Amino acid sequence: QVQLVESGGGLVQPGGSLRLSCAASGTILSIHVMGWYRQAPGKQRELVASITTSGYTDYADSVKGRFTISRDNARNTVYLQMNSLNPEDTAVYYCHGRINFRDNWGRGTQVTVSS
Repeated sequence: QVQLVESGGGLVQPGGSLRLSCAASGTILSIHVMGWYRQAPGKQRELVASITTSGYTDYADSVKGRFTISRDNARNTVYLQMNSLNPEDTAVYYCHGRINFRDNWGRGTQVTVSS
């Protein structure tokens, strides 16, 4: 009954920026944690960033200082601002949310950093 839909992915040049959005819909009683994961070809899925209800954020070391996660509680939306992108950031980015005491996943959005 909860759906997560990502948007904002695409092709960007190295050094560029991209902003991902994830909107949650359905019957939402509680949101505990929301975050972004990514999976590159041949790699394991990894946590990129997360944000808790209290506003605590966590980032992968590889994106610290470059990515910023934020939320808009009024719209049940989480964002990922990605700056200084490099080819290593190329991956499918998945929105994740611990909503209604369940793990929910979006279908993913492709981010490609290339010249």
